[in-house]
Amino acid sequence: MPAKGQKRKQQIMDVAKEMFIKNGFQSTHIGQVCDTLEIARGTVYQYFGNKREILYAVLESVEEKFDDIFDVDDLDFFLEGKPGKELMHEFVSNRIASCIKAILSEPIVIKLMYKEIFGIDEDVVNHVNNFVAYINRILVRDFKVFKDKGFYKSDISEEVSAGMLIGGVLLLLHEYEVRGENILNREIIDSIAKNFLFGVVSS
Repeated sequence: MPAKGQKRKQQIMDVAKEMFIKNGFQSTHIGQVCDTLEIARGTVYQYFGNKREILYAVLESVEEKFDDIFDVDDLDFFLEGKPGKELMHEFVSNRIASCIKAILSEPIVIKLMYKEIFGIDEDVVNHVNNFVAYINRILVRDFKVFKDKGFYKSDISEEVSAGMLIGGVLLLLHEYEVRGENILNREIIDSIAKNFLFGVVSS
């Protein structure tokens, strides 16, 4: 997509996201987005078939960021070096920080997960659930690699670990957003990593 088209698409997404949060999903209409941007409806429909597709595009953009963060080749290369606990802590901390930044780049994602946007329908809820399931799958994949390489306790379930890590991080994100505090404080990120690693990394 040409740069001009990408810029227009992003403008539509940004305006729609603000309206979804402020007015609710049902109460937001494509025409309102057009009026705000002073564009014709046809311009919006060049990029999105309906308002649901705008939300789905947001989730897809975060998924793409997670794909980059959880690059399998990067993980394999790191583990080939037989890292000690300090390097493992740094590696996991950096991944957690990158994940949090990816979600914070789209605050609407947190509100969708906690059903804080009024009027979202079952189809949107299903897409959000699929998004969370996607994150869970890539974490499980990473944990299995850790286990295969002997860095992860053999008697711990990767699925349970992934669920607990996702749930814990999402809850902290939500709580810190409500309080208006910065969850990207390095001490907080390190604490999350230490709490997680203490239970799953093989000694």
